Amino acid sequence: MANLTHWINGKHVEGTSGRFGNVYNPTTGEVAAQVPLASTTELDAAVEAAKAAFPEWAATPPLTRARVMFKYKNLIEDNSDRLAAVITAEHGKVLSDAGGSLTRGLEVVEFACGIPQLLKGEYTEQVGRGIDAWTTRQPLGVCAGITPFNFPAMVPMWMYPMAIACGNTFILKPSEKDPSCALLLAELATEAGLPDGVLNVVNGDKEAVDAILDHPDIPAISFVGSTPIAHYIYSTGAAKGKRVQALGGAKNHMVVMPDADMEQAADALMGAAYGSAGERCMAISVAVAVGDAGEQLMDLLKPKVEALKIGPGTDNEMDMGPLITGEHRDKVKGYVDIGVTEGADLVVDGRDYSLQGYEEGFFIGGCLFDNVTTDMRIYKEEIFGPVLSVVRSAKFEDAVQMVNDHEFGNGVSIFTRDGDAAREFSNRIQVGMVGVNVPIPVPMAFHSFGGWKSSLFGDTHMHGPEGVRFYTRQKAITSRWPTGLRSGAEFTMPTMK
Repeated sequence: MANLTHWINGKHVEGTSGRFGNVYNPTTGEVAAQVPLASTTELDAAVEAAKAAFPEWAATPPLTRARVMFKYKNLIEDNSDRLAAVITAEHGKVLSDAGGSLTRGLEVVEFACGIPQLLKGEYTEQVGRGIDAWTTRQPLGVCAGITPFNFPAMVPMWMYPMAIACGNTFILKPSEKDPSCALLLAELATEAGLPDGVLNVVNGDKEAVDAILDHPDIPAISFVGSTPIAHYIYSTGAAKGKRVQALGGAKNHMVVMPDADMEQAADALMGAAYGSAGERCMAISVAVAVGDAGEQLMDLLKPKVEALKIGPGTDNEMDMGPLITGEHRDKVKGYVDIGVTEGADLVVDGRDYSLQGYEEGFFIGGCLFDNVTTDMRIYKEEIFGPVLSVVRSAKFEDAVQMVNDHEFGNGVSIFTRDGDAAREFSNRIQVGMVGVNVPIPVPMAFHSFGGWKSSLFGDTHMHGPEGVRFYTRQKAITSRWPTGLRSGAEFTMPTMK
């Protein structure tokens, strides 16, 4: 069994807290490694390394920082198969999905390569006689990121490449359930020429999270995870004067209009609901069938869900791998039990799925509910597993109201051939990311990612232009260079002359 480490000041560092967590192989159910859970003292050491590295890195020309990012991009591409294999080994998602998520993270690195352009300020000559003014954006210092288990490469890469390119140093606290990918990404960053101390990885649990929140030398924190933890991170960090962006849970709807291409809609639902075993913050977990779309949709969905290929993530013939842990699998099964008790129609029941040869693996089959109502827990709460709920809606207005009334506002999509319906939906829906005939509307890296309502705490979204603004602060400079000693002291408020 492997013993993992932290990554501090450019090297692997053994844990000293004496506390460890198990990292499982979800396919077999076996413990594959132990990860050290950092103490406050260990977190402090990482912050000191990052703090010491900050002045020189902040003073490094943006073009030089961009060139490190270019090298980093190339190294990630060269090691993409290795990184995907590490993701699959600890998370369980199929290799093609792991590779796809890595690519979406890599796109943020590509965006960060343009940081010289992105950091350019604004300049006004002659705002007053002999006076010029300009703005610039400068780094914050030591930033931190706390990331979830479902995307061990992509979500961290939403954060630290932008922070580092902007001139900050960074502490990454990845999920203790699948930490190896973060360690490998840190190694590659050092190989790309990133100075020691600029990127650090500290593994841990709540003790490490609280140490990040409490540390006076960390001015900014990024988080992705469940809404209760996001609220805790935001409220605690903000109360201590920190800049915080905290992305929470989701209950993403797909509204299927009667005029939609039903085969296309059903296929889109299959990928969006059951891809990565539903362990995505942008997974579609509710299909809202409008008018007579319901019967058509269910007739198509039922055989497709029953035919899902479920098995080891290393087999790319599979549609879906196991869940991350046995505990999480049991939680998902518990939600299916609740749905049955609440009176929803369980059309496909995957609770008893077992794979020969992998009986101890954390597998569950695809589950499909029909006639779900808005007062049910399986409608209200994030399940984070391969469970799709179909809700019937009489008309378009009811569907819009249903989405707008939900606590979460992360992502939503509409499938229709009607441009007017699509336009009205896009304008009126109270959700941060909207897809039109696109099931998972994740913005590209040069736009920004984030939801509304209880899906986001804080003022800025991740990566893209919002990422630059989050990891920098604006400074306004007004300058005058006198030609001589012609004028004496001025005691009145300066005004344009």
